[in-house]
Amino acid sequence: MNNIEKLIKEIPKAELHCHIEGTLEPELMFQLAQRNKIKLPFANPEEVRRAYEFSNLQTFLDIYYQGANVLRTEQDFYDLTWSYLLRAKEDNICHTEIFFDPQTHTERDVAFETVIDGITRALTDAKNKLNISSNLILCFLRHLSEEEAFKTLKQALPFKDKITAVGLDSGEKGNPPEKFKNVFEAARAEGFLTVAHAGEEGPADYIWQALDLLEVRRIDHGVRCTEDEALVNLLKEKQIPLTVCPLSNIKLRVFKTMHEHNIKKLLERGLCVTINSDDAAYFGGYVVDNFMACYQALNLTRDDIIQLAKNSIQASFLDDAQKSAYLQKINEVVEKG
Repeated sequence: MNNIEKLIKEIPKAELHCHIEGTLEPELMFQLAQRNKIKLPFANPEEVRRAYEFSNLQTFLDIYYQGANVLRTEQDFYDLTWSYLLRAKEDNICHTEIFFDPQTHTERDVAFETVIDGITRALTDAKNKLNISSNLILCFLRHLSEEEAFKTLKQALPFKDKITAVGLDSGEKGNPPEKFKNVFEAARAEGFLTVAHAGEEGPADYIWQALDLLEVRRIDHGVRCTEDEALVNLLKEKQIPLTVCPLSNIKLRVFKTMHEHNIKKLLERGLCVTINSDDAAYFGGYVVDNFMACYQALNLTRDDIIQLAKNSIQASFLDDAQKSAYLQKINEVVEKG
């Protein structure tokens, strides 16, 4: 392990783009299926892994929703989240902001309360036992209607103290942010912060919509911003964060190879880009794996790694005092060097 690889592993970092359902490793999928007496269409975990060859976002989502079917009880959601948090600790993630998709579960008659109680119990244990802080982000499924999103927002209101923000995920094509303008306005009125997936499969215009109509604080993915120079300049000027997921972008054919990925160019232009795992169990890597892939393909420098780690803290929804404390920890690791 060279010095940069050592730094990638040891530097404190935040993860801001992680779908908790997307951290369901095949082994845990089988354990939960057995516990809940669910028959899977796969013989073993290796067969599941072989199915993880995707041609686009939709082919991934098809198997993603199938996997989520094993999640039934509060303990299932706890075990899923705790498993991710243990892996996050290995990657020296000090803070994580986790997406969850309640509609994936409530439409299977799993209660909203079951989902959020299992996840937040694990997040509380992570704070106390692993020293990992966290925020929780509720995502609306954009392939469903805004009316369905409003139902989910209503279900979330009794749990406002556990949810920091709302977001927008699932299939981007044909589901522009403007479709959810009203529900995001209602969510902001309830005090939720806002984020949205935009500019992954969808065009740069979807990023503009997310900023102008949903009034998001950061853009999830956003790599197609380079199609619009005025947009790139705005993202730089306002330091609107992009939560980029490099291995996911390759797996879903947004870029053909990591050598073609634009994250280093965006970083060099002064945008607040961060590295995240997206759906780590499906896309072949957690945060350190994503850092390593970018380092090897794009020749990231020591300064790039430090900037990416600092960006992840600055782009988080932590308060200024918490950000300062984590940035100080980054400096300490860098100085030890």
